[in-house]
Amino acid sequence: MMRRFLLILLMATTLAVPARAIDSGAAFEAELQRLSEILGALHYLRGLCGAKDGQKWRNEMRALIEAEAPAPERKTKLMASFNRGYSGFQQSYRTCTDAADIAIRRYLDEGAKISREITARYTN
Repeated sequence: MMRRFLLILLMATTLAVPARAIDSGAAFEAELQRLSEILGALHYLRGLCGAKDGQKWRNEMRALIEAEAPAPERKTKLMASFNRGYSGFQQSYRTCTDAADIAIRRYLDEGAKISREITARYTN
């Protein structure tokens, strides 16, 4: 499941470059903001729940930003979304719980869905 999500995320970030030429990313900005927030949440929650991901989710965020090559203001917004996802769960969860595991699964699913939709809708 996670490998499928990562593959779709990689495809979406790689293929987002031609889409950006259409409207500088404005067409799918909300989706990218949400995906950034999900990546931040996963970065915190996966580590909390003992996954050996290391910096995987932060690196995925970095890849998303590099693929988008956003203007500084837009980059700041994407990074703020990532940080909001991370800190939102950091304030609520100190240990891995069943609810944290459920959140991880839901975010993996939602992130994969967003990635698929961006790829299908905005690439040639």
